Amino acid sequence: MEYIRAFIVGGLICVVGQILIDRTKLTPARILVSFVTLGVFFTAIGIYEPLVNFAGAGATVPLTGFGYTMAKGTMEFINKNGPIGILTGGLTSAAAGISAAIFFGYLAALVSKPGDKN
Repeated sequence: MEYIRAFIVGGLICVVGQILIDRTKLTPARILVSFVTLGVFFTAIGIYEPLVNFAGAGATVPLTGFGYTMAKGTMEFINKNGPIGILTGGLTSAAAGISAAIFFGYLAALVSKPGDKN
């Protein structure tokens, strides 16, 4: 049942993204940034934590989950270290994801022929 919940919630988040790509003039980059920002916002107002508890990876793997991870880390580090946690918490908690994105992005650039569309 856990896999079904993760699939449905993660799928619905992706459906929202696909609808935004198909029906609006927003660029994919703006949509991605919006998803991260919404993850932070929903975590701050207490909506995203119950969704993570319900859906697990279905809520933490999409970009909204990255925002959740950063916001959660920031809140924990503020409680632990005071105001310096504002600067260190989000990056510390999301360091593994950021490192993986950089590493695999570099590998993809080595394998493919990156460049502009012209």
